[in-house]
Amino acid sequence: MIFSSPAKESTNALLLTGGGARAAYQVGVLKAIASQLPRNQKSPFKVICGTSAGAINAVSMACHASCFHLGVKKTEWVWKNFKTEQVYVGTWFGVFGYILKNYFSKSSKGGNARATSLLNNKPLENLLSGLIDYKRIDRNILTGHLDAISVAASSYSDGDSIAFFQSSENYAWQRAKRKGVKTVLTTRHLMASAAIPLLFPSVKIGTSYFGDGAVHQLSPLSPAIHLGANKILIIGVEEPNKDKYFGESDFQPNTATITGHLLDTIFTDSLNADIERMERINSTLNYASEDKAGLKKVETLLINPSSCFNKLAAQHYKKMPPAIRFLLRLIGIKKKSESTLLSYLMFEKPFTKELINLGYEDGLARKDEIMAFLDLTEEQAKTNNL
Repeated sequence: MIFSSPAKESTNALLLTGGGARAAYQVGVLKAIASQLPRNQKSPFKVICGTSAGAINAVSMACHASCFHLGVKKTEWVWKNFKTEQVYVGTWFGVFGYILKNYFSKSSKGGNARATSLLNNKPLENLLSGLIDYKRIDRNILTGHLDAISVAASSYSDGDSIAFFQSSENYAWQRAKRKGVKTVLTTRHLMASAAIPLLFPSVKIGTSYFGDGAVHQLSPLSPAIHLGANKILIIGVEEPNKDKYFGESDFQPNTATITGHLLDTIFTDSLNADIERMERINSTLNYASEDKAGLKKVETLLINPSSCFNKLAAQHYKKMPPAIRFLLRLIGIKKKSESTLLSYLMFEKPFTKELINLGYEDGLARKDEIMAFLDLTEEQAKTNNL
């Protein structure tokens, strides 16, 4: 298929949303894109932004912006070999000992000295510190393979959505309830961005505590736009409407079902609203020049899964550690529960492999659309090789 060249050079951005274990799906879509490009092709994305688990994928891809294939391959290897104990403690003693320590610390001298959460995700911190070479980000920025990388986190101090970004330029911005802060990214930024409320502990950066980047994120497209993008490929994790449970159940939703519903809302609703807002701005700019309006047109392409994650997660329920299954049963989550929470916490390789395969199939099904959106054909890609 032949695509025409763009009228002017575009700045492509990759936006990876949050979703716990569901983020394995994003790797599959990226793998499909890589399959359409030469093996030594640099990243087609000059700006990369991520939230929550998507932030971890984003930083991994930013570290390998000079070779897109290598970035996908290394990120895929991690997800294809995941085990729960690499993300959070799953032993009987580890799970319930951690909960008891949190409980008794509340009455200890000096107040609550521990970060309160249901699970201890120290293993994830150790994994990221060992796997990610953050120095590569600077190297890729200096060599022009990458313009900027952004990681979103939510400030528990003032309720603002903070986009921690690394770039050679100072794009710092501030709007109502959101701002961009230039920094040198570390594992702490990733741990903060992926700290799902109540499940994982908040993280202190500077003088403030931060949690999952999807919380308070009223404008998920904002970081990519402020960092110079005019085309944004979004890889989300929202399940198809036909597979959603809410509205079809004959039973009153329990705590677990409502918790899963709240997570779905946090990770998807603000993105959909922001895309609608952007489309209205684009329509307005058809009748006014960008210079006079002080705005610019931004194109987006959203890739969401074609199948239900929850059904896949239920099939692998028994792969989770016994202590975690017991803990989930205490809050009402069983193999056939309607809650979507299981698909967020299922960090087991049989499940993540299926999500990668699903993302790969979905990406291939829309490859012509994706390549056209990114202004890439195999012939064009070859001209951009190192």
